[in-house]
Amino acid sequence: MNRQTQAAVLLLIGVALLHGALTDLYLRYVKEGLRPLLLAAGTLLVVTALATAWYEWRRARREERGTGTGTGTGTGDGDGDGDGTGDGDGTRGHAHRESRVSWLLVLPLFALVLVAPPALGSYSATHTGTALQQPYGYAELPAGDPVPIGLVDYAGRAFYGHGRSLEGRSVRLTGFVAVTPSGTPYLVRMALNCCAADAQPVKIGLTGNIPPVLQPNAWLEVTGRYTARRTRDPVNDGPIPFLRVTAARPVPTPRDPYDETWNN
Repeated sequence: MNRQTQAAVLLLIGVALLHGALTDLYLRYVKEGLRPLLLAAGTLLVVTALATAWYEWRRARREERGTGTGTGTGTGDGDGDGDGTGDGDGTRGHAHRESRVSWLLVLPLFALVLVAPPALGSYSATHTGTALQQPYGYAELPAGDPVPIGLVDYAGRAFYGHGRSLEGRSVRLTGFVAVTPSGTPYLVRMALNCCAADAQPVKIGLTGNIPPVLQPNAWLEVTGRYTARRTRDPVNDGPIPFLRVTAARPVPTPRDPYDETWNN
């Protein structure tokens, strides 16, 4: 791969990173807090690519000027070696043809830009054990009912906090539906430490006024109250608290499908 090809590939990678970071596409791969790093990395790659292309253009111009002033030396066509280069220095005739296979490196970039992968859904949730962890503490819930709360936050308060901070409060949370083989409906949010590769589900069992038809992967906004009911995940024996549903309605997939309260 010559320098021009390297510059082109670097430029395409940088543009792809900037495209993902300036839109919501990056949220399918990493958590929202990493956006500044993606912007910095994309900008650095674009600047490096442009600098490499400029340097190669300057070098080519210098070589052209040098070749034009030294064509009368006759050193390249009278050496009797029969190579027939005749270019004045005997070296330029040995340039190798660049392989076109290197351009295949850009195909994943076009896939990144043109084909946005779906967020992890019910299949991953039902085949992976819940990743609920005991939080360090609980922030005071704001006034008003129902109070919007993250699914991971509710699960931690319900199981490890035994619902003490939820008593007498109506909560509203959002997640996608997963249904176990036994028919138990879960509301799930995939939680990230860093990126989608380490995403793990946190699950809440639903009881009470559940919609009669639940479509896996459908997003619901659920309003309900704490219940002491709980169970264990059959995949890893992790804790799964329940929510007593009073109302539920379908909602579009949120801008960020992964739960941002994982590290809180």
